[in-house]
Amino acid sequence: MLNRDYTATTFIVQNAATLLLWHRKLQMWLPPGGHIDAYELPHEAAIREVFEETGLHIALHSDARPMGTVVVLPQPYCMLLEPIGPDHEHIDLIYFGRVIGGTLNPSVRESDGVRWLTHDLLDDLAIAEDIRVLGRAAIAFFER
Repeated sequence: MLNRDYTATTFIVQNAATLLLWHRKLQMWLPPGGHIDAYELPHEAAIREVFEETGLHIALHSDARPMGTVVVLPQPYCMLLEPIGPDHEHIDLIYFGRVIGGTLNPSVRESDGVRWLTHDLLDDLAIAEDIRVLGRAAIAFFER
């Protein structure tokens, strides 16, 4: 039986660079992110995961807004279907964010290192293609 989990990932941008963490378990460069808890809205999970993994406070690229009696939630930039194992996938809501406070203090439980990568530094083929493409898109979004 196929198991699908919802996750939220955020490409954080500051000074025309995006932050990647060396993921301890997966042994690869990834932006902060993780599972959306049952009680959470996706954008809340994105903000929480960033703070837990980096110590940074962020503002997302999209805000919530009222529409009559309902609320339009902050929109992800895109959604990815990510294969995790033979019977496991993540539906990953991808957000862009900019730093508005906090101090970079990576969680040693989650990662073994951090890098701020500019558009050119994202040429590194050791970084997965989707991370390179989305990292560049996040940088471009905040350079407008």
